[in-house]
Amino acid sequence: MLVRRSGVQSVFQFIPKVFSGVEVRALCRTLEFFHSNLHTPCLHGAHFVHRGIVMLEQERVEMSSGSEMKKELSSSEVSRALMQLVVFVARCALLLYPVYACGALGLSVSWLLLTVLLWGLWDKNRRRKGERVDAAIDFVENECHVIKSEFMTALNSPTWIQFNEVEKAAWINKILHQAWPFFGIFMDKLLKESIQPMIRQSNPALKTFTFTKVHFGQRAPTITGVRVYTQEADMREVILDFNIVYLGDIDIDADIKPRISAGVKELQLQGMLRVILNPLIGQSPLVGGVTMFFIRRPTMHLNWTGMTNLLDSPALRSFSEATIMDIIASIMVLPNRLCFPLIDQVKVDEMRFPLPRGVVRVHVLEAQDLKAMDTVMMGLVKGKSDPYVVLTVGNQRFQTKTIKESLTPRWNEVYEFVVHEAPGQELEVELYDEDTDKDDFMGRFNLDFGEVKKEREINKWFPLEEIEKGKVHMKLQWLSLQTDLELLKEATDGCACAMLAIYLDSASNLPKDQNELSQLEKHGKQPKEARLTRRQHNPNSYVKFSIDQQTQKSKIVYASREPVFEQYFTFFVHNVESQVLNVQVMLAEKKNTLGMLTLPLARLLKASDLTLDQRFQLERSGSNSQLKMKAILRILKLEKPEPKVSNPPVAKPRTGNQVKDPQLQQPQQSQAQPPLNSLKPEEKNQASTLSQMQVPVSSSSGSQAEYMARRGSLMVSENRLTGSTRMRRYDSHSLLSENSIASSRLDLLEGVPYPNAIMNHQGSFGQIQLTIRYATLRNKLTVTVINCRNLFPCNSNGSDTYVRIYLLPDQRWKNRMRTKVKRKTVDPVFDEKFEFSVPFEEAKTRKLDVSVKNNRMFHTRERKEIGMVLIDLAQLDLVKGSTEWYELSIPGLKKAV
Repeated sequence: MLVRRSGVQSVFQFIPKVFSGVEVRALCRTLEFFHSNLHTPCLHGAHFVHRGIVMLEQERVEMSSGSEMKKELSSSEVSRALMQLVVFVARCALLLYPVYACGALGLSVSWLLLTVLLWGLWDKNRRRKGERVDAAIDFVENECHVIKSEFMTALNSPTWIQFNEVEKAAWINKILHQAWPFFGIFMDKLLKESIQPMIRQSNPALKTFTFTKVHFGQRAPTITGVRVYTQEADMREVILDFNIVYLGDIDIDADIKPRISAGVKELQLQGMLRVILNPLIGQSPLVGGVTMFFIRRPTMHLNWTGMTNLLDSPALRSFSEATIMDIIASIMVLPNRLCFPLIDQVKVDEMRFPLPRGVVRVHVLEAQDLKAMDTVMMGLVKGKSDPYVVLTVGNQRFQTKTIKESLTPRWNEVYEFVVHEAPGQELEVELYDEDTDKDDFMGRFNLDFGEVKKEREINKWFPLEEIEKGKVHMKLQWLSLQTDLELLKEATDGCACAMLAIYLDSASNLPKDQNELSQLEKHGKQPKEARLTRRQHNPNSYVKFSIDQQTQKSKIVYASREPVFEQYFTFFVHNVESQVLNVQVMLAEKKNTLGMLTLPLARLLKASDLTLDQRFQLERSGSNSQLKMKAILRILKLEKPEPKVSNPPVAKPRTGNQVKDPQLQQPQQSQAQPPLNSLKPEEKNQASTLSQMQVPVSSSSGSQAEYMARRGSLMVSENRLTGSTRMRRYDSHSLLSENSIASSRLDLLEGVPYPNAIMNHQGSFGQIQLTIRYATLRNKLTVTVINCRNLFPCNSNGSDTYVRIYLLPDQRWKNRMRTKVKRKTVDPVFDEKFEFSVPFEEAKTRKLDVSVKNNRMFHTRERKEIGMVLIDLAQLDLVKGSTEWYELSIPGLKKAV
């Protein structure tokens, strides 16, 4: 009986720690009095009940007067707390009833142990079955990831086996093979009816150029793989990447002059063709237009015939193929595109030349552990290298300076690239050793700009490929294009502050040559003799753009006074106020000027949307000579990486509870703090520390930082300094929406201070690695706690740590997830997975509350938390999943930088 009474008393003593509210704690004290005096002979009947009621009233008055609550609990909250008390008591009775039944029936303890054993075996078998089913579903959902991480490692497979995120395209290849003869007929008409006249007009020596044979053979191009981008792309477009390999048996012959022939016998082409279906519309044909282009220059090899067979010689092969590739690049290699609008509402110029996605700033910093390419003493002794770096993006190519005789060079150079497609465009980095004869290759690596756009900043060491050793330290930053003039600041480090995009459409009424221009300047028209006797030829013209030292040229349009260019150019701007765009229309043969234009960039600052789209009158040209182009200015904004955890700002100390929004909060009386001068030195230090962690009262639509500050802040008051302990309910009503159901979880440690070691800690509280993913087949959110690193050590041996997880706003005990305790370590490894049953649409609106705690003993009156993080699931790709390191912090404590 003594054991039973002590056990019930411990239950009544435990209930006030779990449930909040003055009434509940007073009720538990009264129930404990009833139980302890149940067998007292002097207390019976009405006197016993009267004493209990008096004690209940005294406890309620005493506790309510000892610590005033900021906000009285409502009747619904008290009912909820009582209901949880009833459920708790019912569970305890259900678990203890078998023990009582065995004793009452006189059964042996072996029956009870056998029942527990059978129940444990059944539960273990049920868990194993669930794990097998979950493993099978995970394998189906993440087949590639499982094969890469598990099977490839277990089987020790070679590194050259890879699983690309591409799909087979056998059905597309069948369609191409069936339609290839008809494509040959189309190309025959195109070459003879369109290309042949253009070649004849380009040069008087080619006026008899004729295609004599056009045959595209029987081999159709092969699509080796297709990759579709939907989540990375805009909602109104679909992006497809086709890996094309063409080994064509074409046979094309042409006669340049009566006895001079040329031709192509074979063609080999390999590259990645991107096709964009944009915009998606709600009417037939569902797609507004189709755009296609090569992201990078494709590789090509030609087998010449006839007189052009001389181009197959080693001296001329590279020159001829490079020239043809330049022609192809000017048509359909970024930023040039082939566009086919399918509806009238789509503008061709916007399809062909959309604004770039952004700008990437590349810092080439240093390299280490490079291979020594130079040798001395007839190769017996390894020397050093003279390394330099080559950066290539599409048609842009930059080379750093050469560092002489160094295996650990430092460049510290900055380059900027315009990104038209991300993901898709890649930065190719190559290292070479400079020599007098031929530079030696020292390694390379590629980086997709889509990763830079996603991370916004990448600063790390990249290992070199195709070489034994070596790594390069680079920093890449993503800059977005903005129209806000407040972001415009002149760069002081030599980097650009803005980008100028120019779409050159056409020119009109150009003079035929410089002589006509001079005659027009003198007499206003040509003499009659010159018009009758001199044969007139239309000019071959191109346009030259320049901003300071940056110069770009358009293609040459032959024999036209109304040339149509339709080309796109970009320039980096360092000072918008002072820099000027100079435009010159030039003759291709003599390089004389047919007209010029000067456009100050400051003029764009006053234009609508920083854009000028009009016909510009040319200077030093004909009276009606005009140039139609579109100039767009965009401000470069350096995007900072998104923080994995939002540290709450340190609020100013306040002297009372001030109401800032009367519509959301009830007016409260201000409670002044005691002056620090009237306190003891120990209390003064504590008050000053606590005042730095104060957070103002926030509205019901609090953000993540406000929630973190609310759950970890220590409010300064007279009762707090005198050691009184309050219990305050977590208010998670503001975490999701005004219609969210408030949680009933009670904060038992709100008045408990952090250890002095944590409060005085200067530096990081560590990091935690989590994998968050939504299993669509099971409709469950899975959170895998992998490990932690550099945690705060609570003693000389480390900490006894575990991780606690809540899916807000559910903060009840039954919804709490907790890992096992890892003892005496600051780098614990957990590898535990937890699941939350929640619909996908609702999961995207939730937040994940993760705390790393120290498993302290019950008698220690200090907070367990040694690090916290609040993760907004709306910022994550739950279907694809993510594995990230998250920075831990202590809300309310100022972290030293």
